Amino acid sequence: MANDFPSDEWTRAYKDAINSNPAYKIAGKDWTHGVVAMVVKADPSLGIPEDQGMWLDVHGGECRDCKLVSREEADKAAFVIVADYARWKQVIKKEIDPIKAMMQNKLKLTKGHMPTIVKYVQSSRELVESTTRVPTKFRDEP
Repeated sequence: MANDFPSDEWTRAYKDAINSNPAYKIAGKDWTHGVVAMVVKADPSLGIPEDQGMWLDVHGGECRDCKLVSREEADKAAFVIVADYARWKQVIKKEIDPIKAMMQNKLKLTKGHMPTIVKYVQSSRELVESTTRVPTKFRDEP
């Protein structure tokens, strides 16, 4: 069964997908820079009445936690990346590369150190690869 994106079920499945991705364990082994929050901007027409954050606690090649949080909670993460629903959907479908999208301001790094993020391109790619293993139902698709 597919999980609504974003939702508690989706974030739990994403954590499992990351932890079962051996390539991420290698690519992310040196990441010790803190939590990354991915914020989906509010879109009431999609049933997202306010900004929602996905709290991604990755450390040393492991996902210690992944959960849906409020925007206020998300803003406490070391790195905060913000985009609208359509842009996150493009990332999950591997239509855009998240690092390039940040460089082009399609995804906005609102908190954190861009050079640190850029250093972990392969880690980022494996996190995206992990999203493709999560059965996902997009809210704007029938």
